Amino acid sequence: MERYQYFKQFFDISMADYRLLTENLKLRSFKKGDFITVPGQVQRELYFVRSGVQMAYLDVGTKTHVIDFSYFPNLCAIAESFSFQVPSKYFLTCLTDSEFEYLSYEDLQKLVDQSQQIERLFRRMAEAMLAGMIDLHINLRAMTIEERYKALCQRNPQLLHLVPHKYIASYLGIDPTNFSKLFNHVKF
Repeated sequence: MERYQYFKQFFDISMADYRLLTENLKLRSFKKGDFITVPGQVQRELYFVRSGVQMAYLDVGTKTHVIDFSYFPNLCAIAESFSFQVPSKYFLTCLTDSEFEYLSYEDLQKLVDQSQQIERLFRRMAEAMLAGMIDLHINLRAMTIEERYKALCQRNPQLLHLVPHKYIASYLGIDPTNFSKLFNHVKF
């Protein structure tokens, strides 16, 4: 029922449509370090995180640029690869052992054709994701490194204990040394 409550944050989906969406989900597990999607690969499944932490990132030269993290109860996907069925430009990997429920792109299309509520749910979730990306973009440009760090700590404190700090630093656009200083001295 936790996932149902999660979905209701985005759209007041009926229990009948929730069951329609979730009744055919399949299970899949990945080990720590496994890739879910790599550049050039089309992401064919949409994952509903049951456990674990995942990271989307891009490698440029010797530098890793972290784009996003996913964890329960969120969705896990390379959004543009899944939504448009085009090759991914970046990696999606498991930072910890991870377990998912998933459905294929084709199955999701059938569901949105069947249910206006499911279609609205996914549209509202996509809109929330877009708003979150805009907020991150603004934060990276307008906030100090300390403000970015505090904002992450307030939104997602669990990440500090689950994700290597070098990846959080990359996500926040902070040098790892400065991140370490913030972690050791700034209380939230």
